[in-house]
Amino acid sequence: MMTMVAVVFVLAYSMIALEHPIKINKSATALIAAGLMWTLYSFASPHGVEGVIHQLTEKLAETAAIVFFLICAMTIVEVTDSHGGFEVITSRIKATRLTSLLWIIGFITFYLSSILDNMTTTIVMVALMKRLLKDHKQRLFFAGIIVIAANAGGAWSPIGDVTTTMLWIGGQITTVNIMKTTWIASMVNMLVPLVMASFMLKGDIVPPDKVENGAGTTSQFEKNLMFFMGMGSLIFVPIFKSITHLPPYLGILLALGVLWLVGNIVHRNKPYEMKEHLTLTKALKRIDMASVVFFIGILLAVATLSANGMLPALAQWLDVKLGNQSVIVIIIGLVSAIVDNIPLVAASMGMYPLAQFPPDSFIWEFMAYCAGTGGSILIIGSAAGVAAMGLEKIEFFWYARRIGPLAFAGYFAGVAAYIVQYRLLH
Repeated sequence: MMTMVAVVFVLAYSMIALEHPIKINKSATALIAAGLMWTLYSFASPHGVEGVIHQLTEKLAETAAIVFFLICAMTIVEVTDSHGGFEVITSRIKATRLTSLLWIIGFITFYLSSILDNMTTTIVMVALMKRLLKDHKQRLFFAGIIVIAANAGGAWSPIGDVTTTMLWIGGQITTVNIMKTTWIASMVNMLVPLVMASFMLKGDIVPPDKVENGAGTTSQFEKNLMFFMGMGSLIFVPIFKSITHLPPYLGILLALGVLWLVGNIVHRNKPYEMKEHLTLTKALKRIDMASVVFFIGILLAVATLSANGMLPALAQWLDVKLGNQSVIVIIIGLVSAIVDNIPLVAASMGMYPLAQFPPDSFIWEFMAYCAGTGGSILIIGSAAGVAAMGLEKIEFFWYARRIGPLAFAGYFAGVAAYIVQYRLLH
């Protein structure tokens, strides 16, 4: 029966990786896998059904902590966007040369991703490029660079990438330490592709013939207020956790409540028709619930492998066969370019117990970098890549030829930078 659990997981994993060719939504696959795997495990568990229920309750609590956090963060971003808050950034970009714009966009994406998340940042920045560049081929290239910069920026921040957030919430990494230890590697991961891309881009910026400025339903004060409230809410979360030592989802629930209150106060005198699309209730309807459901399914599915002892056994096998944690983590990062990095990191968290590998160990810091940036090598390897693929209709093989080599070079340059830094400081 335990073999059947593994078979279901492998089949589900394959279907998730082949989501686009087979046209079956990965959320459905993940939910089916979670249900089947826990059911099969209950039939074969030596602890009996009661023991399985106890394990499932513990794993559900861990999963819920991540899901609550993601829902709140996505809602905060939607509220900020609906008020036109991101125009605070986009309206200040001034550049005439393509190379200048490349570096500006790269650095804005890198740091914005560390505050928001890589997928949201990619959506915002790709939308910005449609306002700045007329030529579609140039926008495709910039979209590829945005994916690299967004993944690099998210890797060193506890709230910038789902995988780093998972490690943070799970207690594998701490806020200040992960920012100190992976910032250099993440920056190198972005700088190498930017330098290489600078030799590939020539000419001046040609703006679109017509720029769409939006409906203009919010005042400049409201845009500024909601931008800084939204960004402040997200920045508040790691500070809250560091001071109170309470779970991050509690901090972001508090921040979301405050943002909701401020929105109600700001728009209290407006007619319903004018403020309806600005409300937090409307923002909750716009968030990508399919992705949230996928997280629930895949995290619970992977939790089965941890509960039945398969992942710890796999960790021992890898250690025996490879004997090098650096090589193991580098391979995990490369594999995340082919399959989703969320289940990879979830599996790794189950493979290496905190009792043996305490918080801020080498393996967790290196995992945050590799899993967060390895997905840039292929367009389907990260949420940021999939978002850009949909927004700009990027072809898989075009990205593999034009952007993949840049991301590959950046990935291994960052690997080298982290290992050198670690050996110097430890």
